[in-house]
Amino acid sequence: MGKKVKKEVEPPPKDVFDPLLIESKTAATAVLMLSSPEEEVLAKACDALYKFASKGDENKVTLLGLGAVEHLCKLISHEDPIVRRNAIMVFGIMASNHDVKKLLRELDVTNSLISQLAPEEDVVIHEFATLCLAHMAVEHTTKLHIFKQGGLEPLIRLLGSPDPDVQKNSVECIYLLVQDFQSCAAVRGLNVIPPLLELLKSEYPVIQLLALKTLEVISKDTETRITLGENKGLECLLKILETNEFSDLHVEALAVLGNCLEDVHALQLLQQTGGLKKLLSFVGVSTVPDIQKNATKAIAKAAYDSEIRKILNEEEVEKTLINLLKIDNDGVKVAASQAISAMCENSASKRAFGLQGIPQLVQLLNSDSEKVKEAAVTALANLTAASPGNASAVAEAEGIKPLVNTLNAQRDQAVANAATALTNLATQELFRITIQGCGVMRALAEPLRSTNSQVQSKAAFAVAAFGCDADARTELRNAGGLRPLVELLHSKNAEVRRNACLAVTVCASDEVTAVELCRLGALDILKEMNLSIWRRNKFSEAALENLFDNNLSQKYSQRGYLSSSNVITDGFYDCGQIKPGVKFLSLEELSMQELTDRRAIIFINAKPREDVLAAEEKAQDSSYEQTPLSPALSRKSSREKTSSVVSPTEEKQELPGQQSSLSKRSTREKVLRRGKGKKEEEKMKEVTEVMSKVQDLGNSHWLPPPDFILLDYINDASKAILPLTTTREQVVALAQFVANKMGGSIERDKLHDFNWELHISEIEFELKCNIVPIGKVKKGTFYHRALLFKVVADRIGIGCSLVRGEYNRAWNEVELVDDSPQGIAGLLLPPQVYIVDLMFEPGFLMKQGSAEADQYKHI
Repeated sequence: MGKKVKKEVEPPPKDVFDPLLIESKTAATAVLMLSSPEEEVLAKACDALYKFASKGDENKVTLLGLGAVEHLCKLISHEDPIVRRNAIMVFGIMASNHDVKKLLRELDVTNSLISQLAPEEDVVIHEFATLCLAHMAVEHTTKLHIFKQGGLEPLIRLLGSPDPDVQKNSVECIYLLVQDFQSCAAVRGLNVIPPLLELLKSEYPVIQLLALKTLEVISKDTETRITLGENKGLECLLKILETNEFSDLHVEALAVLGNCLEDVHALQLLQQTGGLKKLLSFVGVSTVPDIQKNATKAIAKAAYDSEIRKILNEEEVEKTLINLLKIDNDGVKVAASQAISAMCENSASKRAFGLQGIPQLVQLLNSDSEKVKEAAVTALANLTAASPGNASAVAEAEGIKPLVNTLNAQRDQAVANAATALTNLATQELFRITIQGCGVMRALAEPLRSTNSQVQSKAAFAVAAFGCDADARTELRNAGGLRPLVELLHSKNAEVRRNACLAVTVCASDEVTAVELCRLGALDILKEMNLSIWRRNKFSEAALENLFDNNLSQKYSQRGYLSSSNVITDGFYDCGQIKPGVKFLSLEELSMQELTDRRAIIFINAKPREDVLAAEEKAQDSSYEQTPLSPALSRKSSREKTSSVVSPTEEKQELPGQQSSLSKRSTREKVLRRGKGKKEEEKMKEVTEVMSKVQDLGNSHWLPPPDFILLDYINDASKAILPLTTTREQVVALAQFVANKMGGSIERDKLHDFNWELHISEIEFELKCNIVPIGKVKKGTFYHRALLFKVVADRIGIGCSLVRGEYNRAWNEVELVDDSPQGIAGLLLPPQVYIVDLMFEPGFLMKQGSAEADQYKHI
C-alpha cells in the first residue's frame, strides 16, 4: 500500500486579528468602545448605551459623567447609517435630562440633528432626531439656533410622515418653536396650516392635542386666521366640538376658535355658516367650567372691536353671558362679567344687559370671592355709564348698599369701579340722596388714603359728585376724609390732581369745610400749583377761588379785597394783612393768645339773642360740634373763661343796640353816658343774663361774645335806608350812618388828632382779649368804617366791595348808574365805580380813578 500524503494547513496571515467576543458588564466599557474604528462595535456599543439610558434618569447622568455625549456627537454624522441611527437614538433618549441638554447646547449639535431630517434618512433617525430637538427646544437659546439654522421647514415637512412618533415629535417641536415671535411669523410662509389640520384627524389624541395647541399660538396672527378659514379650519374645529368622543380636545379647540373670534372676516364666516350660533349654544349647554370660562374669555377679548360687538349682538350673545352668570363656578362668573363689560360699548347690548343682567351682577357683589366681586362691580360701572335706565335698574335691584360696601373691598380695581358706579348713579338726585343715606362719604374716606392712583382718582371724583350736599360734607369731615383729599393735591398723577381739585372745589362750598381745608394746607398747595404750568389744571384755580370765597376772613387777610358777591357773615374777622409764609390763625387760635399791643382783631357776630341761647343749649347737650357763632370751638384756659364775659361797663355800651329806632338812639346814648335810664338797665340785665349763660358754657367751650350793638345797627339801617328809592341815596345814607357810629366826620388836617388807637386799646384792655366786636368800636378809622359799611350793606342788600390799602387804609367801592345827560331821555349808561367817603365828607362819592379818589386812598 502506498503511503498517505499529509496535507499541510496554510497558517492565517500574520496581520489578521481573530474575532473576539467580549461580554461587557459596565457602561464605562461601552463608552470606551465608542472610540472604536469598527462600525459593528460602534453600532453595538450605541445600542447597549441606548438600552442603559432608557432605564432611568440616573443612568443618563452616569453616561454624561463618563463622557458619552462628546463621543456620540461625532457619531451622529457617521457615514454608516446603522451607527448614525443608533447614536441618534441615544441622543434622543438622553436629551430629556437637563444637564445633557445644557451640554448639547454648548456642543452646538442642532445643525447636525437638523441635517438628519432629510427625506432620504431612515424613519428611526427622523423619530429620534425630532425627539432630541423637541427636548432641546424648551430652551429659548436653542429655539433661536433651530430657527436660524433652518430647522422649521424640515420639521413642517415631517408632519406628513407616515410614522406617528415622527409626527408627534415634529409637531411638539414646532409648538415649542412658535412660542418665539420669529418662528411664529415664519411658519405662516411655510404653509403649516394644512398639515396641522390633517393631524387633527389622527387617531392619537396626543398628536391632535399638540396640533391644536400649535394652532392656538399661530392663530393669534391675523393672516394665519385668514389662511385657517380658507382651508376650512373653522369647520374642522366646530366638528371637534360637536363630537363627544373628542371632549378632551374641546378646551383647546375653543381656544383656537376664540382667537378666530377676534377677526371680523373669520367671525363673519362663522356667522354665515351658522357656526357662531353653534359655538354660543355649545358654550351655554356645556357642563365643563373650563370650556365655558375659556370661551367667555375669548368673547370678552374679541368684543373690544366695534364690528365684532355688532355681530355678537346680532347673535344674541347677551343671553348666553347672562346665563353664565348663574353657573356655580367663580372662574365662569368672572369671565362672563368681563365679557359683559366689553360688550357694554354696544348700546343695544347695554340695554339688553340692563333688563336681566343687572340683578345677577348685583347678587355677585355679595360673593365671598374678591375676583368675582371685582368683575361684577366693573361690569356695573360700565353698564351705568351714561345710562339712566341701567342706573335705575341697579337701584331697583337693591344694589346701592352693596356698591357702598364694595368701597371697602380688598382689590383696588373693585374699589375704583365701585366709586365709578356710585358716581354714575349720583347723576340722578333721588339715587344720590339714597346713596348718601348709606354713608358713602364715610366709606370714601379710606379709598382716598389708597396708594393706587386709579383708586385715588375715582374716589376723589366720587367725593366731588356727592359733596354738593351739606350733610355729605359734614360726614366726610367727621370721617377724617379732608386730610387725605388735601394730600392728593400733591399727587404726581395729573388725573388724581385734577379730580382732587374738583372735589375741593365742591367741598369748599360752606365756610366750615372751607376753613378746615385751609387749615389742612389746601390753600397753600393750590396757590403753588397754579404757579406751575405743568401741575395746574382747569379745576385748580376754581378750587382756590372757592376756598377763598367761603373763607372770607382768610381771603381778605391775604388778598385784601372782597367783591360785592363776597357777603360777610357772622364769624368773619379782620386780623390785618398777613405776610407771605406766615400761618393764618383761626379765631379759636387767636382767642388763646395773651393780650398784646398788636393790631386788634375786628370780629363780626350779629347773631340774634335767641340764636345765642340756642347755641348754648346745644353745646350743653354735647351734640353740637361747631358753634354757629364761629367756625370752630375750643377749650379755654381760666383766663379765657373769665375774659369771655362782658363787663358791666361794656354792657352799658351795648345797650343802645337794644333799640330799633335811629331817632331814639341818640337820646338813648346820652342817657347811657350819664349811666341812667330804666329801660337801659333792664336791657343791661338781659345782656348780663345771656352772657352769664355763655360764661357757664365756658367751662367746656369758648364762644365768641355776641355783638348785639351790631345787630341793632343792621336793624336800624334796614328800617332807615331801605325805604330810600335809589341805590345812590341808600349808599349816601349808609355812609353817613356808619360815620355817625364810628366817631363822625373828621377834618382832614385834624386826622392825626383822632385818637382811635387809644380807644381800641381801651376796648382790648376791658375785654382782656385781642378780639374786638365791631359794635364796640365808637372811634373807628378807615378800615373800621369800611368793614362796618360792607357788613351792613351786605345785610340790607346794597352791593359793594371792600378794598384794603396801606397804612390802615380801606375803602368801599360801589357801582352806580349816572343819570342820563340832559336832552337824552331814556339813555342807559354803563355803571360807574365810585369810592365812598366815610371819613371826611361821609356820603361823598368819588369816581374811581379821579384825583380825589386817589387822594382818599393814599393820604
